[in-house]
Amino acid sequence: MRVLGVDPGLTRCGIGVVDSVAGRRARLVSVGVARSSPDLTVDVRLLRISKELDLWLDRYVPDVVAIERVFAQNNVSTVMGTAQVAGLAMVAAAKRSVPVAMHTPSEVKAAVTGNGKAEKLQVQKMVAQILSLDEIPKPADAADALALAICHLWRPAGVLDRAERFEMTPAQRQWAAAEQAARRARGVR
Repeated sequence: MRVLGVDPGLTRCGIGVVDSVAGRRARLVSVGVARSSPDLTVDVRLLRISKELDLWLDRYVPDVVAIERVFAQNNVSTVMGTAQVAGLAMVAAAKRSVPVAMHTPSEVKAAVTGNGKAEKLQVQKMVAQILSLDEIPKPADAADALALAICHLWRPAGVLDRAERFEMTPAQRQWAAAEQAARRARGVR
């Protein structure tokens, strides 16, 4: 399974792609950050992030997109931008018939470290260890995107998440999987 993790943000949107490997392990495929300047208008910033998400989805052809579930904070403008970018990621995935899974920060922390209240640095160190990286991915948004992808790979077996409840018939899911496999075989990433 290939998971594209998205840590939504309007200034920095972390994007990470991870493949599952035998033995409940994960392998880094790619990681990066889509950026937009606060000097630009919100519509232009969203367009830039949207274009970058499209590039990643087309290049890496994930089986699922894992996005951090937006939660209320004190700063309403931060929550709005984060929610808008999460929406862009959901739409980009839906256009390609790629299922979307939403994970809360505490779910991600628990999956990666075993502790739902782990500190950010502990999560980043575990991401580097899990993926056999020499150093922690930077900025933090990149590491967070990888943590989201790992969380989705390691969710408990048999748990139905949004990706598995995606509104497609079994035949549509099979067709989408075959289409993704064919795109990978042709090198369309």
